[in-house]
Amino acid sequence: MIRDLAAHDGPLPEYDVCIVGSGPAGTTVAAELADSGLRVAVLESGTQRTSARGDRLRRVDSVGITIKDYSRERVLGGASSTWAGLSSPLDPIDFDERPWLGAPGWPITRAELDADYEAAAARYRFPPRACFASDGFLRLRAKSPLQPAFEALDEKIFLARTTPQHFGREHRAVYEGERVDLWLDATVLRLESDAGTARIAAAHLRASNGKATTIRARAFVLACGGIENARLLLLSRDRCERGLGNEHDQVGRWFMNHPKNYFGVLRLAQPVEAAPYWFGCVYEGFAGYGGLRLTEAEQRRRRVLNSYVRFEPLFPWSDNRGVEAFILLVKRATFVLRSFMRTKAGEVIELRDYAETGDDSSLQNERKGFVGWLGVLGLVVLNLHRVAQYGFFRLVKAVRPKIRRVRLRNFMEMEPRAEHRVTLSTESDEDGKPLPRVEHAPSALDRRSLIELHATLRAEFERTGIGRLEGELERAEPWPIDQDASHHLGATRMGRDPATSVVDPNLRVHGVDNVYCAGGSVFPTSGCANPTFTIVALSIRLARHLRERLVKKESR
Repeated sequence: MIRDLAAHDGPLPEYDVCIVGSGPAGTTVAAELADSGLRVAVLESGTQRTSARGDRLRRVDSVGITIKDYSRERVLGGASSTWAGLSSPLDPIDFDERPWLGAPGWPITRAELDADYEAAAARYRFPPRACFASDGFLRLRAKSPLQPAFEALDEKIFLARTTPQHFGREHRAVYEGERVDLWLDATVLRLESDAGTARIAAAHLRASNGKATTIRARAFVLACGGIENARLLLLSRDRCERGLGNEHDQVGRWFMNHPKNYFGVLRLAQPVEAAPYWFGCVYEGFAGYGGLRLTEAEQRRRRVLNSYVRFEPLFPWSDNRGVEAFILLVKRATFVLRSFMRTKAGEVIELRDYAETGDDSSLQNERKGFVGWLGVLGLVVLNLHRVAQYGFFRLVKAVRPKIRRVRLRNFMEMEPRAEHRVTLSTESDEDGKPLPRVEHAPSALDRRSLIELHATLRAEFERTGIGRLEGELERAEPWPIDQDASHHLGATRMGRDPATSVVDPNLRVHGVDNVYCAGGSVFPTSGCANPTFTIVALSIRLARHLRERLVKKESR
C-alpha cells in the first residue's frame, strides 16, 4: 500500500524488514521479498513527484570533484528517475585482489554474481549475457569499416534500454500489494539501538509538515544512495559515538566515483560514414557502444586501474545547445519519439548526437517551470541552422555525414583511498541534521592509469592504421577528467575484516545483528562499468539472504 507519512495518524505498524530508499537497490529488495510472507516497509524521503523539499534535501558539501545535485534525487525511484540506463557487468579483474591497490578487494567473486546478473536481466530489464556476446551487440562490429586487431586493448560493451528503467514507476505494483507498504515523505533522521543488544530497534522519521515518529522492524536495509547510507550510519550514535558500525573508523571512507570528461581527438586516416558499434547506435531495443580499456594482463603488468574510453564522432552540430534542447523536447514528447522508433523497427539507428542517449547534463536534468521550457524553446530558435542540419541528417537515411574526427570520452576507475570519504559537514539541512561532506579527487594512480591507456591507444591507432590521437593527457594541467559521473561508491565497503570494511559479504553491518546496506556504497572497488546492473544483482543476493534468515526464524 502507498501511504503518506504526513497524513498518517497514530503509530506505524511493526515490520519484518524496513528498507530506507526506493531507488534501484531498495525497490529490488522489496520486489524480491514481496511474495516471501514477510511484511516490508519502504521509506522514501520524497514523494511520487519531485518536490521543493526533496530538492533541498539533495544538498551536499563537496571538496574536490563536485557532486551533482541531480545525482541524489529524493523522489520515488531515486536516481533511476534521471539516469540514462547504461549498463555493463563488472569485469573479473574488478573482483580480484590487486596488490597495487591499498585496500582488500571483493570478498566474493564475479562467478558468484553471475546467476544474479542473469536474474537482474530477466526481472529488471537489464541486458542478458547474450546481448554482450557474438550473437548480440557485438555482431555490429563486423559491419564497421573500422576493423582493428588490437593487441593491448580489450573492447567493453555498454548497453541501455531505449526506455531506461524507472524503478518507482515500473514496480509500482510491488507497493500496491498486501505485504509491502511504501511510506512517502518519510525522511529517516537516525537509527535507534535496542538497549543491551547488538540490534537496531527503530528508525526515527520526519515528514515535511514536521511530524516526527518512529518505525520498528526486525531488520533494516539502508538503500538510500552511495552517500546517504554512510551519512545515516554516522548520524546514528547511541551505540558508538563515531556512528553506527564505525568502531574502526571505516564508515564513509574509501569513497569512489568514475570521474569523466572529454580529452583527446582521434583524427581518422580515412573518413567513414558509419561505425555503429564504435560510435553508438540503437539496435534491437538497446542503445549501446563498444568502449576500449587495457587488457587485464596489461593492467596487471603495469599495475594500473580499469579505466576506459568511448568514441564520440564530431559533427558540425556537436555540443550545440540548440540541438541538445531540440533533442530534449523530442524526448519529452514521448509520442513523437515512439512514432519515430516504430518507423525504424528492425533497423540499426546510428547516433547523430550523444544527447540522444540521455547522458546527464544540466540542461536535461535541471528543474524547469514554464519560463524554463520557454528558454529551452528559445535555444532551438536561436540555433535553428544547426538544429535543421542535425534534423536533416537524422531523418534522411540516404545521406550520411562524413566522420573525420572522433573525440574521446574518458571514464576513470578510482583507487579506493581511506582519505576519500563522506563525513558530516558543519552545515545543516532543514531537519537540523549535518549535511554530508564528500572529499574525493583523482589520485596519482588514477591519473597514471588513464595516461597509460591513452599512450596505448595512440600506439594501437597508429599500428592498426586507424588514425592519429591528438592531445597529450600527460601534459594536461589542471587535470581535465574531473566531472561527477553520479556513481557514488565505496563509503560502506564490503569485506570480511571490520578493520577495513563496514559490511560483511552478506551486506550486514559489522557488529550489528540486523542492519544491512544495499547499493553502490558497498563496492570495495569501482571498476569502470556503470554500477546499477551490479547494484541490482547484489540486491537480489541480499533479498535471498534475508528470506533465508528471517523466514526460517519465523517458521521455527
